Amino acid sequence: MAKDLAHARKELEEKYADFRKHLGQIEQAWEAVERADADADIVSLLEHLEETAKKVRTGGVLGSGANGHARARSEYLSLKGQSPK
Repeated sequence: MAKDLAHARKELEEKYADFRKHLGQIEQAWEAVERADADADIVSLLEHLEETAKKVRTGGVLGSGANGHARARSEYLSLKGQSPK
């Protein structure tokens, strides 16, 4: 069943809301790096930041993350007759 533009827009908005909800995880990991002092384990803090950003992008095990938003955006723009850039 082909999606209509309104349904595609709704899905795009939902994926965007999911992304915004999880963006706070990146902000928290970044703030930990920002608060680090000279004797902090900066490598571990940066690894955690990288892992967190990757999970938000890919969705980890259970979600679709920002990649899901990209797919929803592409479908929405295709239905609008625009080319995703």
